Amino acid sequence: MVKCAETPQWTALQTAAASFQTDDKLHLRHLCSDSSRCAGLVATHTSLAGGADRKIILDYSRQQVTGETMELLFDLADKTGLTAKRAEMRSGAKINTTEGRSVLHHALRMPRGYDYSKHNPTDGAETLGDVHAVRDAIETFVTKVRSGAHVGATGKPLKNYVCIGIGGSQLGPEFVAEALRADSAASAASEGRTVRFLANVDPVDFALCTSGLDPEETLLVVISKTFTTAETMLNARTAK
Repeated sequence: MVKCAETPQWTALQTAAASFQTDDKLHLRHLCSDSSRCAGLVATHTSLAGGADRKIILDYSRQQVTGETMELLFDLADKTGLTAKRAEMRSGAKINTTEGRSVLHHALRMPRGYDYSKHNPTDGAETLGDVHAVRDAIETFVTKVRSGAHVGATGKPLKNYVCIGIGGSQLGPEFVAEALRADSAASAASEGRTVRFLANVDPVDFALCTSGLDPEETLLVVISKTFTTAETMLNARTAK
């Protein structure tokens, strides 16, 4: 296996990175004024998945890189076999050797009807079917909570939500919630509702997170891949 930090491409990147610390011409205030550079550091992808024309624009011109820096990064990616490893992930190979599992985060984002079997002939169709079955179940449950059909143990509507998780299980949902705060429709739909996130096992942090919330109106959401993460399960037991 090629170790990234032992390649000449890595050494070249380190040299380039050092120049950004000493060369004032490589400061972002100068780099961003170079229109040619900025235009060259934008990637666009158009997808027709689901019958809709969707465009994703990645503008990384505000990063402290130049075209030459990106070429060095691409060289490093080639040297370490990044493209082949990405293909392994998409094919469902068990690249998570610690747990002996496939890495399928990308499958969670695939639209219904997507032909995943072209990348994962063995399990693609079944995997995508499982993903959307769970997403449908989540939507059904969430709709019941939001409409008031599903209530707390004492019959009160649930308007407070404490999300318990750590790492990506905390940051992912919190980032989504933060992004939706700027959306007018989402903001209006969340009127009168409170969502908080708990990762720290410190009892003080737990007390602060749940402060002011009526238990009769609060839904606890435990987020975990395996439901064996020590911090998450400790907070879940504390909440119980």
